[in-house]
Amino acid sequence: MQSRRRIVVVGDTLLDVDLSGTSERLSPDAPVPVLEVQQEVKRAGGAGLVAAMLRRDGHDVTLVTALGDDPGADAIRDALPGVAIVAGPSGAPTPVKTRVRIGGHALVRIDEGCEAPPVPVPTDEMLDALRHADAIVVADYGRGIAGAEAVRSTLADLAASLPVVWDPHPKGAAPVAGVAVVTPNAAEAGRLTDASGTGVPFAAAAAESLLTRWDVGAVAVTLGEHGALVRTAHGDSRFVPAEAVDAADPCGAGDRLAASTAVALAEGAAVEDAVATGVAAAGAYLRAGGVASMLRPMTPPTVPGTDRDAVRIAHAVRADGGTVVATGGCFDLLHAGHARTLSAARALGDCLIVCLNSDRSVRALKGPDRPIMNQDDRVELLLALDCVDAVIVFDEDTPDDALRRFHPDIWAKGGDYSADDLPESRTLAEWGGRVVTVPFHPGRSTTRLAAALARVG
Repeated sequence: MQSRRRIVVVGDTLLDVDLSGTSERLSPDAPVPVLEVQQEVKRAGGAGLVAAMLRRDGHDVTLVTALGDDPGADAIRDALPGVAIVAGPSGAPTPVKTRVRIGGHALVRIDEGCEAPPVPVPTDEMLDALRHADAIVVADYGRGIAGAEAVRSTLADLAASLPVVWDPHPKGAAPVAGVAVVTPNAAEAGRLTDASGTGVPFAAAAAESLLTRWDVGAVAVTLGEHGALVRTAHGDSRFVPAEAVDAADPCGAGDRLAASTAVALAEGAAVEDAVATGVAAAGAYLRAGGVASMLRPMTPPTVPGTDRDAVRIAHAVRADGGTVVATGGCFDLLHAGHARTLSAARALGDCLIVCLNSDRSVRALKGPDRPIMNQDDRVELLLALDCVDAVIVFDEDTPDDALRRFHPDIWAKGGDYSADDLPESRTLAEWGGRVVTVPFHPGRSTTRLAAALARVG
């Protein structure tokens, strides 16, 4: 999991209302479906949604925005527990977007008060809040915060010393020079440039045009289910593929990408790797149900610091021309077989990062009686080995999303596996990595050791 960071989100905040229910008949007044409302949920949208995502990730989040003096603004505040809100007056009613859904599928959206308001005047408190961050996300929804001159001047000064991720809007302000990365989607990039065509060629042309226009560190044109094309000011281009996700409602995916990209940059990742982290996070968000997943109880992050160290170490080794090696497993009751395999894996390169199954993941794979040792203890024992440089804990059944966060050159597994049969082979192939098997030591296993301990007990 990611370590706790101070993230400031600055931008326009809306009130999103979700009306969901069922429809089994048509209205007698007109041939339209009748919605039987089963649930009404009010949540923060726009920059507020980005703040909510980051707070759920366990970060210290400050939202710098403008709010009206009305029940809509009160509802936004109520929807953001744990987020420090620093707001000036918007001079306009709170914009409300109501989405009507039947059976999980969007039927219609009703917008109220979404016309362009007067440009808000930022307060000194708002500007000061920007200065206390490890990273900043600008969530521009075209309502003026990102266009306020004092905000722009402060962001331009800060961009020289900390990562700023700018999620633009066609009706919003241009990013200030020097920000780390701007993340327009394909439709936005099309409106902002003369680039034509589709897919990667279009994204590459649009990114090049926007880089020249904005004078920023990088532009990442997101391509929905296909991934993103990253173009840096140094002239490097990289396509980041996305895992296919069947999502009925993509609302918030761009916010999720920008939020996770900012955290990865704060952790020391290169911009291309940070965007890859954002693409993977957006896919995971959609697989979990998109906006609906935001209504579920929060799961607190665990093992702070491990991800930060892994990304930083991988970046430093790669910058020196070295080889990043990774391996993975449960490592429950660390034994001699583990130590020998890990040592052999470390010998393949210049650092070894272990992808460790979380407690939840171990239970899903091994059953309710496992793990024997909790993940904090397993992390500590692994880091005590000279051959292990860092650990990343992952909560899924496979380490694919974790691997996409630091792109190892080699994935090492014990020789009891066939490299061709490992699902990680397909993941490593996305960036040209390869799978290598290392010696397996039969007769040594956690299951045998656990059984022996049970007999002793």
